[in-house]
This record gives sequence, structure tokens and C-alpha cells, in this order.
Amino acid sequence: MKKIGVLTSGGDSQGMNAAVYATVRCALSHGLTVYGIHDGYRGLIDGIVEELSAKSVEGIVNRGGTVLGTARCSEMKTPEGQQKAVDTLKKYGIEGLVVIGGDGSFQGAKVLSTNYGIKVIGIPGTIDNDLAYTDYTLGFDSAVAVVANNVTQLRDTMSCNKRSCVVEVMGRDCGDIAIFAALACGAEAVCVPEKNYDADALAETIRHNESVGKFDNIILVSEGLRSDGTLDKGHEAEKVMNDILKRLPEINIRSVVIGHLQRGGDATVFDRKLGVIMGAHAVKCLTEGKTDRVIGIKNDVVFDEDMLEALAKKKTFNEQVYNLTKSLVKY
Repeated sequence: MKKIGVLTSGGDSQGMNAAVYATVRCALSHGLTVYGIHDGYRGLIDGIVEELSAKSVEGIVNRGGTVLGTARCSEMKTPEGQQKAVDTLKKYGIEGLVVIGGDGSFQGAKVLSTNYGIKVIGIPGTIDNDLAYTDYTLGFDSAVAVVANNVTQLRDTMSCNKRSCVVEVMGRDCGDIAIFAALACGAEAVCVPEKNYDADALAETIRHNESVGKFDNIILVSEGLRSDGTLDKGHEAEKVMNDILKRLPEINIRSVVIGHLQRGGDATVFDRKLGVIMGAHAVKCLTEGKTDRVIGIKNDVVFDEDMLEALAKKKTFNEQVYNLTKSLVKY
């Protein structure tokens, strides 16, 4: 193998740049030529490609976002789009491709490998932490840190006004950001898609807390929250706040959506380290002739696994963290 490519796809996440950095630097150290593909699969289809040097990735390890850019690309789901992507790879002589992204990005990589024989390696880059085969995905730790810091700031204004706040966080259909952030910032309640949402029980918790003099309750709500159709995806914080107001009309309460702030800012040290280690491991796989593999981490050990087997696994909700969070908020 003489030439490889690297792209970042789907939603951006902190740690992607660290993975790009390591992929480029490690590949160059093995005597490989490295091409950066801009704007994910969209750039691959459109041929937006440039050769990268060590200088190209200087100073990016800590940065959030991705210097290569990213985009959603429905055309990659079509045979015509896939063929254009393959044609670009052939044009530049790219024999191996490192894809940094989430489940959708890996699906695209799987097609390139299975249907067109392209050697692909996937690195999990998504703040949602919703891939079952790995303990952590790039950007998750940074997103949790952003939420925890925002809640810490909210505490100052909420406590002096004796006001509660419903805080909505990202995660798609995975509640990991909510439960880990709740643990890190001492939230009084957490609502996630994996558990039935009970507005009566939530109101009762707040009522009890106020009876013992606790008025600045923080309720973390994960997007994707639902309960027998009573909550549709979108505006979960406002809906939960209104549910509470129906049951506790005198309560002083607000709602906040942290939103895309969770994707921004410098990556945590954990995400930087994880990105570098995963990028290096991806290059190792390619130089060993491996393909159709994804990189993951289990019990602090980075590994590679068959892509099809990894994507077939079902995400298990972290009951231990969820139960610990709930046990710590009792007054």
C-alpha cells in the first residue's frame, strides 16, 4: 500500500482532528502518501481532495470540529454516488480509506469495502456514544464536559433566584450524555430515551425537594425522550417544563437547550488521546492489509473489530451509571 485517504463524515465531534492528525503523521512515518478528503462523502463524490503533509495537520490535536469539514450525503446511498466515490479514489490511486464518523458513516464505508473492494477502516467519531461495540466514541467525553460546565454556570443564576431549570442535551436515541453529565454536575433528575418518562414521578421529586428547602433543581433531558407517544422528538425541554408546570403551577422554572455548543470548543485530554491512539491504530491496520475493520476501546484497550460484526451489536444502556445518578439526588 502506497496511498491512503482520510475523511470525516456525519456530525462533527471533538477528537476528530486528533484522529486526522495521527492518521496523517503515522502514515507519513510509514512512507505512505496521504490525501485529505474534504466534506465527507460529499467531497469524495465531488473529488475535493488534497495531499496532506505533516505541516497540514500541525496544531490541530486540541481543536474541536474537523479541519477536513463534514457533511451529510444522501447521494452516497445510491449506486451512482458510490461509483463516483470509487472513481475519485481510483483517480488519486488511494488504496486504503480511513473513515471517521458514526453509524451512518460506517454504513458508507461498508458499501465501499463490500461492493467495490476498497480497504476501509472506521474510527468512531460521534458525541452520542451510541455505537455498541466500543466503550467510548470520539467527542463524547468533550460533550459531557460542555454540559457539565454549562450546568455549573446555570446553578449560579438558578440558585439565587430559587429557580429550577430543565436542560436539554444531545444524544439522538442514546441517553449517555445525559446520565454521565448528570453524574458529573449533580443534577436532581435525568430523563432519557431508554427509560419511561414519568411526568408525575418527576413532579413529585421536585415537590419533595422543595419541601426540604431545595428550589434550584436541574433536570437533564436527553433528546429523543418519549413515552407512549406523549412526547415527539424535538423541543423536549420545553415539553417537560410544561408537564411540570401543569402539576406544579406555582413553580419558578425555565428551560434551556444547550444544543450545538456540545460539539464545539477544544477536545478534552481524553478525546485528544483517544483520537491519536485510534488514528495510529487505523494506519497500523491498513499497513497490515486489514480491511472492513472499525477501531474501538474496551477497558482502556484500543482494538479493531470486523465492521459487520460491530455494527450488528445492540447498544446496552448503562444501568449502573443511571442508578448511581438517581441514588445521589435523594434529599
